[in-house]
Amino acid sequence: MENTNNNKSTGLKVAIGILLALFIGTGVYTSKLYKDKKETEATLIKEKEQVMADLSTMAKQYDIVIGENEAANQDLVEARARIQGLMDSLKISQNSVASLWSYKKKFLALQEEMDVLLTENEKLKVENSLLATSLDSTQVQLAERTMFTDSLLVQNTELATVMENAAVLQTVGLKGFGVIERSSGKLIPTERASRSDKIRVCYTVAKNTLVGAGDKELYVQVLDPKDNVLGANEQIQFGDQVLNYSLISKFNYENRNLNICEFVAPNDEFIKGKYTVNVFNKKELVSTTEFTLK
Repeated sequence: MENTNNNKSTGLKVAIGILLALFIGTGVYTSKLYKDKKETEATLIKEKEQVMADLSTMAKQYDIVIGENEAANQDLVEARARIQGLMDSLKISQNSVASLWSYKKKFLALQEEMDVLLTENEKLKVENSLLATSLDSTQVQLAERTMFTDSLLVQNTELATVMENAAVLQTVGLKGFGVIERSSGKLIPTERASRSDKIRVCYTVAKNTLVGAGDKELYVQVLDPKDNVLGANEQIQFGDQVLNYSLISKFNYENRNLNICEFVAPNDEFIKGKYTVNVFNKKELVSTTEFTLK
């Protein structure tokens, strides 16, 4: 009976020992699991923060590149939006290995995409720079050509003006003097006002190959010492200019020197003093001279 009780007591002690060992072991194991869980969570949080930091850095790179372009590349803008979306999703995600690994994979994909897009963007910047340089060169050449064309236009305008001015009949050797006219038609030059019957005006129309042959006319104006217009004293208007002339000298021009003489009669009688003779081609004075009757 006593042995039976001893055996029971020993068995109970063994059972208690086993249970105690199991409890202690379970406690240790549970403690280790809790510690491992905390360490895993800490690691996951740290890695999550690192992924978030990497995404933030990537987003800033996109912001810089997009800011450098006046017209933002749509691919860059869309890639930047995907990064922001991934960051927003990562903030509220669970701290699990599977979840973190999924975000890491997405981050790596975005990293590869960014490398491609930034490389293409740099290539575009170089091409745009070359294009801008080429455009500047073209604009310089265009400006130079425009200046050259403007210069030619000015020269041609000036040349046309010179040609227009040159294509005018000119006179040389203009002379005026009093003459006595005999009944026979013989003319005797005189310097005496009282003996002069007429004033003879002679000049030479100079050869000018720029002027076409044909019927021409010049206006002769003879002024007495009192600035009275002798002869016909008629008026003709050229634009806003009025010319009083003594006679119209008409002739046929044949592209060679032509000697011409005309006569101007007195309005009453010639007076003593200085006389002026002017020859006009329309409104332009082409020659002038003076002489004196005593």
